[in-house]
Order: sequence, then C-alpha cells, then structure tokens
Amino acid sequence: MSLFDRLFDRWGSDMAIDLGTANTLVAVRGQGIVVEEPSVVAIEKNENRVLAVGTDAKEMLGRTPSNIVAMRPLKDGVIADFDVTEAMLRYFINKAQPRRWPWQPKPRVVICVPSGVTSVEKRAVFEATITAGARQAFLIEEPMAAAIGAELPVENPTGSMVVDIGGGTTEVAVIALGGIVVSKSVRVAGDEFNEAIIEYCKNAHNLAIGENTAENIKKAIGSAAEPDDPADESSAEVRGRDNVTGLPRTVILESEEIRRALKKPVDEVVKAVRDALDETPPDLAADIMGYGILLTGGGGLLKGLDKRISYETKEVFVYVSPTALYNVVNGCSRMLEVSDSLRQSYTRSR
Repeated sequence: MSLFDRLFDRWGSDMAIDLGTANTLVAVRGQGIVVEEPSVVAIEKNENRVLAVGTDAKEMLGRTPSNIVAMRPLKDGVIADFDVTEAMLRYFINKAQPRRWPWQPKPRVVICVPSGVTSVEKRAVFEATITAGARQAFLIEEPMAAAIGAELPVENPTGSMVVDIGGGTTEVAVIALGGIVVSKSVRVAGDEFNEAIIEYCKNAHNLAIGENTAENIKKAIGSAAEPDDPADESSAEVRGRDNVTGLPRTVILESEEIRRALKKPVDEVVKAVRDALDETPPDLAADIMGYGILLTGGGGLLKGLDKRISYETKEVFVYVSPTALYNVVNGCSRMLEVSDSLRQSYTRSR
C-alpha cells in the first residue's frame, strides 16, 4: 500500500459491496455489514428524478401511479440501466459512510460480479462504481467471494465446490489453488423461482399475484424435494386478483403445487451443477466427493434443494452454509484486509 493510500485510509473507509439483482449488501472495513437493502429504485418519469432507493422503493413495487416507476436496475446479475445503477450505488455508498467533510477521501471498493459476465458487463460495473463515488474499484467473481466468505480453503490444492444462487444468476464453481478451475453461470435463480410461482397461480388458479407475494409463497411453502415426512407438507393462504372477474380473491396453495411450479427452474440449477461436475478433473472430483458441495446465496435456502442436488449427483454430500446470505459480502470484505499483491490475484481493478 502506498503512502498516499495509508494517509487516505486514516480518514476514509474502504467498502465491500455485494451488488445483487435482488438485494445489495455493503460492509465497511472495521464495522461489518452496515447496509442490507433491496436493489430497487423508484423514479418519477416526467422529471427523471430518483424518489426512493432500497427498502422504501421496494414497497412501491406494483403500487405506483402512472408517473412513478419502481424498477430493478440489474437483470440476471448484470446492469440493465447504467444511470439508475449508478444512482443506486451512490445512495448505498453514501448511506454506508456519509462524507462529513469536503476533503474526506473517497473509499476503495471491492465489488462482486457473476463469473459468466462479459468484459463489457464487467466494465459497466467498474465504471458505475467509480462514478458513484469510489476512489478505486476492484472486481471479484461471486463464487470466489462466496467461497472466501464461507472460509473454504481456496488457496489449498484441495478442490472446493460452491453453488451460489442469488436473485438473477446461479454460479457454480470448482476452486483450487486460489483460482476457479471450472465454472458454470446460468441466468436462472431466485427471480425465476418467483416468476414460476406467478405463472402457476395464473394458469392453475386464474389468480394474478405480485412479485412480493410470490417471494413470500416461496419462503413459506416452496421446496425442491419432497419432505421425508409427508406430515411436513404445508399450505398457505394467498390473496390476489381474479383474472376473470377482476375482483380480489383468496386461494389456498399447497406446498406440493409450488414444488411442481418450481420444477423447471430447479432442474436448470441442478443441470448446471451436474455439468460442472462432468468437467471437473478427476482428482478434484474426488475431493468434492469427500468434502461435499457448499450451497450458498438466498436462493440456496430453498427447502429441499440440498437434498435434490445430492440425489441428482449420485449422493454427493450437499450442505447449506449457515451464513448463506452474507458469504459474498464477507468474502469481498476480506479482500480489503489482505496485501495489495494478494488482492490483485483475486480481483481486477478494471
């Protein structure tokens, strides 16, 4: 670290950002996670003015008048609207560490990107981070950050496998000796799970529901595999709009129905895991057989997904990380603590 950076670090605060399609988490060095909010922005269309960001904006989804739009500026893990993403990042950076003095230095930021994005998409994340107020920006691939955050032995020759399911992408990676040996990135994840539930309610019950309702159903009764005890099957009362009459209506959904609704996106996630295992060198595959597969990310918390992946991979042990929601941002945070040379080996500054 240069003398310039040491002087800046005395007054500034470096940050780690998990820029997710569904949620964004920001950690400040020495303070831990200080921001955890939805990646949603509400805009007044006539004046192109940002009205709300994060939690306040998410509450507007599906409830706004015609002159206001609540939107997610990221889609499938990448930037869909640069200007709105920059405004959102600026809001989160300022909320995490408000600038109290005009001469206060800007922070250095480690921020994650999906492993399957193009160089143009990486550049967009880098430029949005700099424009939003970062002094320097370092990009790290999400599965590597998740593995570091989960304290897997990424620098060892032993193979580790991570399945990170976020809102927009599922990242599957086999990691050894500080690098990603095999990776698969599919743009099927938590958002697609929600869409599958919305479509099922529309087709099976003529019921229109919103994104937030679908998310709640997924968390309450969603699953990827049958429970060991049939008595564990459950149901939930769901309110929506009848597509025939246009009037409000309530239906009871069974967990078995939602499992069928989720089958297609879950199958795609499982296929990505199997494809990655097929491409894994034999010695690393043997390590994975011995140590198992780590399931992380918000989508990884879907009930029964670990059981389903284990069954489809011929009984490879699959375990859900106890810190699944925070591994990526924690991994980014650890990159702030290491030496410059080690940080450069894991990240890219452009």
